[in-house]
Amino acid sequence: MAEHTYKFDVKMSCTGCSGAIDRVLKKTDGVSSYDISLENQEVIVKGTIEYDEVLEKIKKTGKEVRSGTTVE
Repeated sequence: MAEHTYKFDVKMSCTGCSGAIDRVLKKTDGVSSYDISLENQEVIVKGTIEYDEVLEKIKKTGKEVRSGTTVE
């Protein structure tokens, strides 16, 4: 399966917000790497996982996902 890169604009106000996303992504199968930027309000995820699955995982943390795109 091909690896994809996704970029999400996520509303995060503190390290607790980014920490919640970190905890869920590190337990997610199909995610090979990710970068969470509290300063830029963005989450970049790389892996063989589908876009909708990553979006649902981030939304389950209770954070607002303002937008998301596939970067490739």
